Amino acid sequence: MRLPGIDPSKPPPGPFRDGFWRSPLRGPWLTAVFGLVLLIGLPIVIVTGLLSNDAYQPGLSSANGLGRDLGGPLDVYLFGWPTGWPWLYAVTQGLHVTIGLALFPVVLAKLWSVIPRLFEWPPVRSPAHALERLSLALLVGGALFEFVTGILNIQYWYAFPFFFTQAHYYGAWVFIGAFLAHVSLKFGTMRRSLRTRQEVMAAVPGGAESLAASAPAPASMSRRALLGTVAAGSVILALQGAGQSIGGPFRVLAFLLPRGRVRPGPLGFPVNKTAVAAGITGPDVSRTWRVALVGERSVSLSREQLLALPQHTYELPIACVEGWSTTQHWSGVRLCDLASICGMHGPATVFTTSLDPGTFGRASLGHEQVADERSLLALRVNGVDLSLDHGFPARVISPAVPGVHCTKWVTNMTFHEWAE
Repeated sequence: MRLPGIDPSKPPPGPFRDGFWRSPLRGPWLTAVFGLVLLIGLPIVIVTGLLSNDAYQPGLSSANGLGRDLGGPLDVYLFGWPTGWPWLYAVTQGLHVTIGLALFPVVLAKLWSVIPRLFEWPPVRSPAHALERLSLALLVGGALFEFVTGILNIQYWYAFPFFFTQAHYYGAWVFIGAFLAHVSLKFGTMRRSLRTRQEVMAAVPGGAESLAASAPAPASMSRRALLGTVAAGSVILALQGAGQSIGGPFRVLAFLLPRGRVRPGPLGFPVNKTAVAAGITGPDVSRTWRVALVGERSVSLSREQLLALPQHTYELPIACVEGWSTTQHWSGVRLCDLASICGMHGPATVFTTSLDPGTFGRASLGHEQVADERSLLALRVNGVDLSLDHGFPARVISPAVPGVHCTKWVTNMTFHEWAE
């Protein structure tokens, strides 16, 4: 297939010309090693990312979509999120972030190893080659977009003009499609390269062998040193993710991440959004504060009235999409008891509203969460009253849900009958 105006024998100057890429380390075996690691790790990142979307239960309300316009063909909502294992979201999101961080050096190394292929000349030689090039462009672009925006989100540095949740979700589908196409096209090449372990191969235009330099420069390091450097970077980043995900004494390992250090004391655990950031002050939560319960009938309760109700204490984690989690002892009134107070006697969902006027001040919990006796409107934590930053006067806590659904500074809880 010959493109008009393109002479295959006359590539433009620079990276398109044979001999520009001279590293003696590049070769099909090295690329295949990086590819094998990604082939093992990326499916875990993909699956746990999709599980995170399901944990948000976006089908319950637009608030759970967090900026996404729901209803499109890519809005996959598989099942109601279970509560049987309170640590479920902490594990799935911890794996998503930890393995994602660990794979980032491998992604960069893989891109370095195949960069000559991005400057092939002619750019397209056949319909099959065009398909491969398109999948490669979407794969590289999708991978960089997902990893870079994900890491910036972990660091709470939103240096982009779009809403992270929406862009990261739809960008993931572009990446998943390109990843599946690329694996189907290149899996055989990877297997052959790993089996032969042949480091230097003749440069065949358009083949895997073209990764090897036709005129290699003297080596400045060995392949073993390169692999060791990439592995060391992956281990350091994996420790960051694992430290903030596991928490407790392991949190000191997350020395590069913003939730890696906490202060001592019963209230010394991380928060994503402080009262100051939410614009909430002491007068907002004064003694006149009440929570409105809406169901078959409406009830308004003060904090003192909530404290007079039967109190229950459970050890539950809060796990956030950035990968950090923390487990504390929470005390308060069961959501199922609050549902009964406002006249709900069958399965029910609940929509909570907060004093926080922002995107994260509203959320819906499914009937699984409302029915679980460990789901609380918490008033105290670790034996002391909640602080303002931790949601005083009252906040939601429920097993296995994303931290953003543990709404702080609750003012209204509307229960809806759930019909299967």
